[in-house]
Amino acid sequence: MKLTDFSFDLPQNLIAQYPPEQRGQSRLMVLDRAQRSRSHHRMTDLPSLLEPGDLLVFNNSKVRKARIYGIGAGGSRVEFLLLKRRDHQTWTVMAQRTKRRRFGTRYAFADELEAEITGEEGELRLLRFDRPIDDAWLDRHGHIPLPPYIRRDDTPADSDRYQTVYAAVPGSAAAPTAGLHFTEEILARLTSRGIESAFVTLHVGLGTFLPVRSETIEDHRMHEENYSIDEETAAKIEKAKAEKRRVIAVGTTGVRTLESAWDSAAGELRRGEGATSIFIYPGYTFKLADALFTNFHTPESTLLMLVSAFAGRDFILDSYREAAETGYRFFSYGDAMLIV
Repeated sequence: MKLTDFSFDLPQNLIAQYPPEQRGQSRLMVLDRAQRSRSHHRMTDLPSLLEPGDLLVFNNSKVRKARIYGIGAGGSRVEFLLLKRRDHQTWTVMAQRTKRRRFGTRYAFADELEAEITGEEGELRLLRFDRPIDDAWLDRHGHIPLPPYIRRDDTPADSDRYQTVYAAVPGSAAAPTAGLHFTEEILARLTSRGIESAFVTLHVGLGTFLPVRSETIEDHRMHEENYSIDEETAAKIEKAKAEKRRVIAVGTTGVRTLESAWDSAAGELRRGEGATSIFIYPGYTFKLADALFTNFHTPESTLLMLVSAFAGRDFILDSYREAAETGYRFFSYGDAMLIV
């Protein structure tokens, strides 16, 4: 398939620059794959749209303040995005104007911290600090890593709104944004209706948001992302599958975790830590996820390819066109979609 098969036109004014005034107030489009039908709701309707016995699987990864700024030898301010800790002092990073960030270049950061480029990994760099940095340092000096289509600096409000209410395990360089729609009240209403919840952890990195640059999508290779699944979650999912109850993934990261860890032959989910570079696009046969709660994704992205695999490319693109015509908000801070 061609990359252009996943293009669509989107007016710039529909790209949400801020979250809704109140969390949980977004619009919700529901896609029925069997009927090839669409209906329009609000996020607050979700508990009534699901069935008792459904199991929602959330990604509880927490976003780090992973965007930091260093000063180079000439006084220039350079942006780095911390992707993965390699050891106590070294990180894999995405660097502004990558080709200029050469081996041996040094940068000064807050608190008299210094770092040096010590290696190159394609488009990425290894940045070694002269002493360890932790999440406490990042909370003081880092910035929320808002995606580039949000054309503004982060604000104190983003520290809350670009984070799910159930975030628990620090490690992501971007939010698992489908979960941003859920409030404590909505979660409580889901529970009271007999809808179960379970939590996996996948730390969002380049595998999720790096653009596809190959004209033929089959040539694209996903970067590896780390995940973990505990015993309680694995047991809940296995029980739901055995009882033929729906497993509903909240977000594309949840789908990728479940599909990577599911052993179809044994009917079991692998416990513990793992890594995935799974690339899901049309033609993929889903093994575990029965429904998907997600956002509206960027053109030509691996996320759009995944939902196209789940619901059909033409159906998804038709739904996106209708969403644009009726004023839905798109991308991380935008509205939501439930595919059943």
